[in-house]
Amino acid sequence: MFQLGGPDSLDAVEPFLLNLFLDPDIIPMGPLGFLRRPLAKLISSRRSVPVRGKYAEIGRRSPIGALTERQRIALADALSPEIDPVAVVAMRYWKPFTADAVETLRKAGTVDEIVLLPLYPHFSYATTLSSLKEWRRVYGPAEGKPRERTVSQFYDHPLYIQAVAQRIGSVLRQFADSERIQLIFSAHGLPMSLVEKGDPYPQHIEGTVRLVCEEGKKQYPGWPVNHLLCYQSRVGPAKWLQPPLTTTIEELGRRGVKEMLVVPISFVTEHIETLHEINIEAREDAKKAGVEIFRMMPAVGDSPLFIAALKDLVLRAISSAPDPQGVPVSSTAS
Repeated sequence: MFQLGGPDSLDAVEPFLLNLFLDPDIIPMGPLGFLRRPLAKLISSRRSVPVRGKYAEIGRRSPIGALTERQRIALADALSPEIDPVAVVAMRYWKPFTADAVETLRKAGTVDEIVLLPLYPHFSYATTLSSLKEWRRVYGPAEGKPRERTVSQFYDHPLYIQAVAQRIGSVLRQFADSERIQLIFSAHGLPMSLVEKGDPYPQHIEGTVRLVCEEGKKQYPGWPVNHLLCYQSRVGPAKWLQPPLTTTIEELGRRGVKEMLVVPISFVTEHIETLHEINIEAREDAKKAGVEIFRMMPAVGDSPLFIAALKDLVLRAISSAPDPQGVPVSSTAS
């Protein structure tokens, strides 16, 4: 199970950021790659001070490690009637690293098959591909090793869509009049340089939003009429996917919107992007813009529907043909 990871203490913030900015799939530099390490050190050193402050406000650490561990246990339990699973977590930028996951698998003894399951619903070069490339770098060539299957994305899996719609529906009950609600889907941003290279992430995000709204309208009376999609977590001066979450909230406030529900659509667990960037920073922006009621949808986490989606993805992957040389194949259900 692949995830980004997050610092488990305030002292881990700077090395976590260093690992993040050292990733060439996050900041492509082409022929200037030799500048990556000094630039990453500079950026992580400067950003660590304000970022430490943000982590201090949400418990002095990222919750993503503990929450992913809950998903791991729940998925293993769900799979155990069907197979004998060894479930391990491989974080991209902090512990447990991919190397730790490989070592855990080796200590587990004989493994017949390996399912690579990135916990990113939407495929992106910066997340899914980066994690899979790190796996291949650490684990080595697939030849002569247990058969591998890869789940490359699940943005349109019916159970995942239902899990998101259910989470939204649970928050809608906190509003008196759903017709007044502005539904805002907020996805993690992506540099346009990656989009222009063919990264399918924005299309996958848009597909999830469309399907969630279709499901929501069928399942939940009073589903908000108005919804829109924006992006957050921009870093640096380069062009990123638009529109930004902050600007969107300010514009809605000027239009007189008084109630809004923000849906972190690209996140399956809580971490700093949801707990601070949305639930603290965006909430403050909304208040300044005149918004009276601001809610955030909790991530799908280890909800039964989401774990059922992951279980289905794993079982479908096992029943599919092995990956040719470890090349990702989609295990998305239709």
